[in-house]
Amino acid sequence: MRHTYTTAMLLLLAMVGFGQSPSVKNVIVHKEAGRYGGWPANHGIWQWGNEILVGFELGYFKDAERGHAIDYTRPAEHVLARSMDGGETWKLERPAGLRPPPSVKIAGVPAGEGGKEAVECTDTLDFSNPDFLFTARMASIHVGPSRYYYSQDRGRTWQGPCAIPNFGQPGIAARTDYLITGKHEMTVFLTAAKKDEREGRVIAVRTTDGARTWKMLSFVGPEPEGNDFAIMPSSVSLGGGKILTAIRHRRFIDLYGTEDNGATWKHVATPVPDSGRGNPASMLKLKDGRLALVYGYRAEPYGIRARTSADDGKTWSEDIVLRADAGNWDLGYPRSVQRPDGKVVSIYYYNDSPNSERYIGATIWQP
Repeated sequence: MRHTYTTAMLLLLAMVGFGQSPSVKNVIVHKEAGRYGGWPANHGIWQWGNEILVGFELGYFKDAERGHAIDYTRPAEHVLARSMDGGETWKLERPAGLRPPPSVKIAGVPAGEGGKEAVECTDTLDFSNPDFLFTARMASIHVGPSRYYYSQDRGRTWQGPCAIPNFGQPGIAARTDYLITGKHEMTVFLTAAKKDEREGRVIAVRTTDGARTWKMLSFVGPEPEGNDFAIMPSSVSLGGGKILTAIRHRRFIDLYGTEDNGATWKHVATPVPDSGRGNPASMLKLKDGRLALVYGYRAEPYGIRARTSADDGKTWSEDIVLRADAGNWDLGYPRSVQRPDGKVVSIYYYNDSPNSERYIGATIWQP
């Protein structure tokens, strides 16, 4: 039976039967008539105190009964939004260095204009620079190829694209998830194609020479069976070689952990048994030591939810409903940071109705 939810019912659901954050504020990051803002989780988020930078895709809206409501016959931009006041207000930025290569096409149409083709990069990068940023992209969700860009001035200018190796896999579909552990050492979590060249499974790779060379460390979890996938990791370091990675499956979110700095992995928990239609996690370690996990809920009532853990991911709270007022499932892909005052800023793409533009929103909330 299909249920119809009124605004009052949605508010009631947000307060009764679920946990509720004592302080929630929703703001607009970027909303433009006729456009499709999407998928911040693919692009990345960075923070310097109350200065926050987030990436996302900006295409054109096209109403669709099935699939994402984006017009795949028109070019899309890879853009940024920057806040200088802890996520309260935002300004759009269009760095020329992030334009997709001419060879990247969606439905036969170039994904962007004016970009460069990826090449093998040999510069030694200094990851200890506090203004250093890294972001990864892909040409296909199945087999790539993939590339990365980097910035040394807080995202105002970008170098690249640099080719990402295949690491002996059928293909690499790269999104942005990385941990810096030294001046020239960084661990990156990527999605490799399965043996049947479909998406996908997570791998951990590492550079110890400032991105001159890369080495595959391990698979994170077993290869999913059938039409399931394990993609879009969100990783945090617990220190001492301990890392947790939240992974999106077709309808749930799993958590894997390593205690030997990525050499081997074990299943820890399933923080989200049902995310509706599938959505990636945004996981971060809070200042008080807890973990927070934010995700888009792609079933009625559509919206954004969170859970917290006080035991390094072994057990999780009930859902905290951050909002439940979206028009349909085409939403989510969050990334989150915690402000100096302790509040979390979670950024995602969203919609107010099925036939309206998709926009980038943010929820500022107190865990």
